[in-house]
Amino acid sequence: MKVLVPVKRVIDYNVKVRVKADQSGVDLANVKMSMNPFDEIAVEQAVRMKEAGTVTEVVAVTLGAEQSQETLRTALAMGADRAIHVVHDGELEPLAVAKMLAKLVEEESPDMVILGKQAIDDDANQTGQILSGLLGWSQGTFVSKVEASDGGVKVTREVDAGLETVALKMPAILTVDLRLNEPRYASLPNIMKARKKEIAKKTPEELGVDTAPRLTIVKVEEPPKRQGGAKVGSVEELVSKLHNDVGVI
Repeated sequence: MKVLVPVKRVIDYNVKVRVKADQSGVDLANVKMSMNPFDEIAVEQAVRMKEAGTVTEVVAVTLGAEQSQETLRTALAMGADRAIHVVHDGELEPLAVAKMLAKLVEEESPDMVILGKQAIDDDANQTGQILSGLLGWSQGTFVSKVEASDGGVKVTREVDAGLETVALKMPAILTVDLRLNEPRYASLPNIMKARKKEIAKKTPEELGVDTAPRLTIVKVEEPPKRQGGAKVGSVEELVSKLHNDVGVI
């Protein structure tokens, strides 16, 4: 079984995000970048399935600028077998990403696509679901456990009411959540080997996908600073403040 694992280069989760002075977007100058944490979990899951003998090949893919190949090197160092880089400068919306992934699925013919439930830069949580719709494949979202079953896969999903177990037919799309696993640290020998591996390069034009944005960013602002709390002496005073000062009741 072949697994395709999309990964994304984002601002490192330990870095404080800064807004540009003109409020046109997030400032990326001299900022540490790394693989999206949810995608790290996806790579780890695919590699573990390969180590268990369930998967025969893990193909990592990313879409973005030239610098994004470092994210692919990380995936290769973690255990991915091959890597594909769709080179594109500028922002990519989930619809365009899903369309390009669908084209790659047609070329690579994987049995499963495993990706993070969302990227921590836009928090869209859309790519996996759109890809499932484009391909007509089964989908399991917010996955916290994966088990092989006869002719398919059984996944445990994290939902509002708790946990839900779903049996999926193959081929399938999985979007993974935090509690699925703990990603490994790539060893130094594997990092050195990954630097020597060739990364196949493609362009959106070769895939026949229009990447023109459908949305326009009007303004980006930092969230307002939280104000200090206040103590009240009684329920009546609390209700009064909520009604008169805050206006929520």
